[in-house]
Amino acid sequence: MSDEFMDLRTEIPEDPAFDVSSLTREEQKQVEEYADQIDLSNSSMILQYGVGAQKKMADFSESALENVRTKDLGQVGEMLADVVTELRSFDAKEEEKGFFGFFKRGGDRLSGMKARYSKAEANVSQICGALEKQQRVLMKDIAALDKMYELNQSYFKEISMYILAGKKKLSKVRAEELPALRNRAAASGLPEDAQAVKDLDSLCNRFEKKLHDLELTRMISLQTAPQLRLVQNNDTQMVEKIQSTIVNTIPLWKSQMVLALGLAHSNEAARAQRQVTDMTNEMLSRNAEALKSASIETAKESERGIVDIETLTRTNATLISTLDEVLKIQKEGHEKRAAAEAEMRRIEGEMKAKLLELATGK
Repeated sequence: MSDEFMDLRTEIPEDPAFDVSSLTREEQKQVEEYADQIDLSNSSMILQYGVGAQKKMADFSESALENVRTKDLGQVGEMLADVVTELRSFDAKEEEKGFFGFFKRGGDRLSGMKARYSKAEANVSQICGALEKQQRVLMKDIAALDKMYELNQSYFKEISMYILAGKKKLSKVRAEELPALRNRAAASGLPEDAQAVKDLDSLCNRFEKKLHDLELTRMISLQTAPQLRLVQNNDTQMVEKIQSTIVNTIPLWKSQMVLALGLAHSNEAARAQRQVTDMTNEMLSRNAEALKSASIETAKESERGIVDIETLTRTNATLISTLDEVLKIQKEGHEKRAAAEAEMRRIEGEMKAKLLELATGK
């Protein structure tokens, strides 16, 4: 750093709100030039001093405010909330608390699951399209805010340079010109010299107030910088949130749904196979029971004779009983016939005796 540069820096008054060392050599020369051009005896110049920079700052603040005012991050938040709502609307855990509960309902539930997934996917895709559009807008805003921040820094430095130049000039006037006028007024005793001191002092006070106004404008610029960064940070966070939703949340949800549907198909196939197996086992069991019964009956029948021994025994007993009854009846008939025959001979004898008695008259 040259001695000339060091001299320029030391001639500029210190400012607690601005780092003088941040000025380039060219900018420090500009401060010197500003200070040399200031004429405190010119009321119009005092009135217009730094007005251009103040106007730039006012316009800039208005544009920054408009940018914030027209930004509706609430809409982005609502779209992100809509994504969450759509993802929750397709909850594979509802109704039976789990995928396996879903499979208990069979094919109708699987069809319903696919229909709900297709509807949710369409809604999510539509919302994501809107989010991507909003993301592009936010990214443009972030770039614009970077430019606005740089512009604000430029205005801050410009106003600071006006303040430094004004303070340098004011300090010089109060340190050199004003004491000289006081000395001359004291020496001459003329009222016009006294009035000149009063006028210059009044102009210094007016200029000091002007510098104070510029400091207020600079303070606005100083406060605007973190505000711009805050808005930019909010935009960045929202972009990151949208990005995470699009590249992480949605694909993860879709992959999980594909796995869920694949698992549904597998379980449906397993359920159908289980039903076939159960039916096959049931048929085999029934056939085995029927075969067992038929085999037993066949074996029983094949081991039986033409006539069961029990039947022969029962028939034989019946025949014997029949013969005994026949013999008994025959015997009783024979005895009845013999008795009848004897009775008939007795009756015949009585008849013959009666007839004989009647014939002989005895």
